[in-house]
Amino acid sequence: MGQNAKDVSSLVVGLDFGTDSVRALVVDAATGEELAGEVAYYPRWAAGMYCDPAENRFRQHPLDYIEGMEAAVRGALAKLPPGTAQRVKGIGVGTTGSTPAPVDAHGRPLALGPEFSENPNAMFILWKDHTAVEEAGELNHAARHWGGTDFTKYVGGVYSSEWFWAKILHVLRHDGAVGAAAFSWVEQCDWIPALLTGTESPLRIKRSRCAAGHKAMWHEDWGGLPPEEFLVHIDPLLRGIRGRLYTDTYTAAEPAGRLTPAWAERLGLPPGIPVAVGAIDAHVGAVGGGITPGVLVKIMGTSTCDIMVVPRENLGGKLIGGICGQVDGSVIPGLIGLEAGQSAYGDVYAWYRDLLSWPLRVLLPESSLVDRETGEELHRQLVDELLRRLSLEAAGIPAGSTGLLALDWLNGRRTPYADQTLKGAIVGLSLGSTAPKIFRALVEATAFGSRAINDHLMKEGLEIKEVIALGGIARKNDFVMQVLADVLDMPIKVAVADQACALGAAMFGAVAAGLYPTVEEAQAKMGRGFSKTYTPDPGNAAAYRRLYQGYLNLGRMLEAARSVQGEGVLL
Repeated sequence: MGQNAKDVSSLVVGLDFGTDSVRALVVDAATGEELAGEVAYYPRWAAGMYCDPAENRFRQHPLDYIEGMEAAVRGALAKLPPGTAQRVKGIGVGTTGSTPAPVDAHGRPLALGPEFSENPNAMFILWKDHTAVEEAGELNHAARHWGGTDFTKYVGGVYSSEWFWAKILHVLRHDGAVGAAAFSWVEQCDWIPALLTGTESPLRIKRSRCAAGHKAMWHEDWGGLPPEEFLVHIDPLLRGIRGRLYTDTYTAAEPAGRLTPAWAERLGLPPGIPVAVGAIDAHVGAVGGGITPGVLVKIMGTSTCDIMVVPRENLGGKLIGGICGQVDGSVIPGLIGLEAGQSAYGDVYAWYRDLLSWPLRVLLPESSLVDRETGEELHRQLVDELLRRLSLEAAGIPAGSTGLLALDWLNGRRTPYADQTLKGAIVGLSLGSTAPKIFRALVEATAFGSRAINDHLMKEGLEIKEVIALGGIARKNDFVMQVLADVLDMPIKVAVADQACALGAAMFGAVAAGLYPTVEEAQAKMGRGFSKTYTPDPGNAAAYRRLYQGYLNLGRMLEAARSVQGEGVLL
């Protein structure tokens, strides 16, 4: 350890702001032992407020983050002996991304003011929000044809509707009042540390290298963000915004500032402890899961993020096409961080669960056979059990025997080559297609999407020596993980850490607090290892090699024959 090497009592807090909830983890900085944790769910998000799935609009109110963070930290500390909080030496933060919001000149999200408190455009635009597809298309066209540098070249050559600039432009076009009131824009991973450290001016916030490089086209080659000339070429509405953003960026190993007395009191922590610069949850999760060069870490949840790190000298000047960015220091300082992923993974299964449970939700409340309270409880129990039972039944179906083939693009495709206009599909349906068979086809489709990413990375010259998985799916669903191992035809190690993203955030908090000199040393001391390994079945792997070719052919066919939006599916 660093200067506090003898202080074995040091603790750190890792905060992981996910899609549905925020997790707080209190970690022993010497061993990485998870002493206590708490999950706080976002009540407004859980109620479906400010979202419209039919329009691909997903917004989150900043109060969900504030209230959730306070509840999670206090809830975790309450599980520990009195006085334990005084041993906490630092805080690390990981959040979803790209999840930006408009802020005023004091760094306050507009939705926290009375004028915009119920306006979704004034809230955080969640990573999975795809309302900016048109804007992303225009940005990609401009990057290729404006006559200057292609500013997408370090983000795989394709800019996504899930990212910073596309979302900003969409709001500016559709809500002039919010556009006029917004002094600047912040990513969620930048705002949380700024909030905790009392950094009010957006011009003074230490911006995340991770979010800036992967989502906002920041790069040292052109002195930071894309120049004003390029942004105005896309749309004059972007004029002036760049000057109210940032030039410098920072890795998550650096302190953003110190916890204010006010927030120390709200959270029950010591005032003045360092708060690390924020980063995207998947990137800090990869650190918590044990990423090293040659290892691909899959963070498996509602979507997936696939993360690798590569020494600069190994990559040289090569540009990796079709991914979500290659950024120096976005994962581990001194290494190039690479990001890929799937726009829907667990969300595919959740969609199918909700589809099957529609009668329970709609008809049970109208039934005269049970009272409303009993009906609601019955609904909850059956929905909670549905995916477990589907997995059990589907696991008994031999690989390649369903007669079905599915495409996992229900929320578009992130990698390779982002295209959020693409749609999912299931082909081969017959009167013999059962619910477990369809579920197995969907699970296979998500695994095929993962295989497509691996194949693309290897085609680009990257060596994948090992695969590590973390997240809820990796820890809870043996069937999904075995199918994935069979499709990839590679062993998959599952991180033992129950909350690897929060653990990774805690590691960064430890480095920012000076408890360790490097992220690698924090990983070595605080890493938790692996709980199990899924080994591919040779027979299943052979069957899936054939099916995978069908998956690729189906995808090419749908891309070639896509319909005009709203006019049905053309094949």
